[in-house]
Amino acid sequence: MNNRERALAVLNYEKYDRLPVVHFGFWRETLIKWHEEGHLTKEEALEWKDGNEIDKVISEKLGFDFNWYRTFSGNCSLYPAFESKVLEEYPDGTRKILNGDGAIILEKKGVVSIPKEIDHLFKDRASWEEHYLPKLQYTSKRINFSALEKIKNDEKNGIERDTPIGIHCGSLYGNIRNWFGIEGLSYLYADDEDLYDEVINTVGNLCYEVTKNILSYGVKFDFGHFWEDICFKNGPLVSPSIFHEKVGPHYKRITDLLHEHGINIVSLDCDGCIDALIPTWLENGVNTMFPIEVGTWGASIDKWRKKYGKELRGVGGMDKRVFAMDYKAIDQEIERLKPLVELGGYIPCPDHRIPMDAKWENVQYYCEQMRRTF
Repeated sequence: MNNRERALAVLNYEKYDRLPVVHFGFWRETLIKWHEEGHLTKEEALEWKDGNEIDKVISEKLGFDFNWYRTFSGNCSLYPAFESKVLEEYPDGTRKILNGDGAIILEKKGVVSIPKEIDHLFKDRASWEEHYLPKLQYTSKRINFSALEKIKNDEKNGIERDTPIGIHCGSLYGNIRNWFGIEGLSYLYADDEDLYDEVINTVGNLCYEVTKNILSYGVKFDFGHFWEDICFKNGPLVSPSIFHEKVGPHYKRITDLLHEHGINIVSLDCDGCIDALIPTWLENGVNTMFPIEVGTWGASIDKWRKKYGKELRGVGGMDKRVFAMDYKAIDQEIERLKPLVELGGYIPCPDHRIPMDAKWENVQYYCEQMRRTF
């Protein structure tokens, strides 16, 4: 079996020869550190992207089979994005920046973290119609058809795909949160529900159109994928009932389209404690949770499987923090994963990007032990 066949067999509860060893990419700072330690070339550290040729090289050096986040993506966001520019610079090096999402952020020198949002261009219907709505219309420029053609030609020429490739179906709520902010989006629902609905429907329709036009090109994809990141450590950043009512139908519309094209695995990337949103996703065709952050809330496919059954699958749930520890900690983590793998429909994967404190030799050891164990 190749890695594509293995991954699909696991997620479809079919027999496989061994478990694929997968990852979810790296923080850029991690790669730069590994370059400085002599493990990677400068080009590898700076030019890495999910699923590119350098990603394959780094995966092989470490012992991973592939990066789960290898997807073909159309542009389902603001097009064009806002022009990023520095609005003000402070004596300590902190900069006030208008970013591509229309958010005004504070970027602190030397700090690697999510920047602080202090304002947004979105204020009301007038700002929506002036700044955002024109950037959320479908155009064929949102899709890289030459890249699609290359994938299609490989299929025509019988070039076997060794790893799965997904179709990225966009974000139905996470991008909106980035554009308007958590508070702004919450106030929008309270102050102008009609506009709230219009925003969600506009984004949902755009994601559908982009996905439909990619699928119509005839490339065979192995799974569908969404990105959201709309939860924190205590739960969602949106009311689950409102999310179910307003956003759920858009997932269903898109996953129905995926099913028409023979795609039955649909994964979704959402950090944080996602438990309250899982029913909406499952009911509307999203069946594979990713990256199942162990974090401080102890996410695990085990409790979800007990509650929802085999329809719920997962990729992730491996505690990446052990990469900063020692071999013993890694062995213990692999032991913890054993009963989860036995559930079926689950592929362990570091529960987020591999962080800067990860030791190169520890990641290699993890990959070696995963192959020996599974």
